[in-house]
Amino acid sequence: MSRQPASVVIQRRVEWLDTDATGHYHHATVVRWVEAAECALLAQIGLTDSPIMPRVHYQASYGSRLWRHDLAATELRVEKVGRTSLHYSFSVHCGEERSADGRMVVVNVASEAGEPRPWNERERQLLLESGPLRPELLTVPSPRVPELAELNGDRWGIGYG
Repeated sequence: MSRQPASVVIQRRVEWLDTDATGHYHHATVVRWVEAAECALLAQIGLTDSPIMPRVHYQASYGSRLWRHDLAATELRVEKVGRTSLHYSFSVHCGEERSADGRMVVVNVASEAGEPRPWNERERQLLLESGPLRPELLTVPSPRVPELAELNGDRWGIGYG
């Protein structure tokens, strides 16, 4: 174990369904990417049979826009493990530009009834000491390069003809 809290980076392409009427990504897309990163993090540290963890707090600040076809990297980091809570921080980047960052807090519950369940020592150790995990990276180049955009009939490079 690395003695650093668990963290992971995932990449996702901005898809048509991620955009709003203006052509750039919808704010709710970040929520999906953060939850996908959470799934990757929990799976890699061995908490695949993780308990029910409802979200109790979510906060995001948005920076630069992301457009259809952009490649976004979402980094999720464990910040704190409380008695029953788990605090994450996240950031979303496209290249060097920050698109979003924020925090999410979940609560470990024992059942669908919502009774809080304390983290056991093994879970706590995995969350607080697994360090940077293997990233989920895409290898397909972006079609937003001008040559490909023209082939697709996309003169603006944002998904509109």
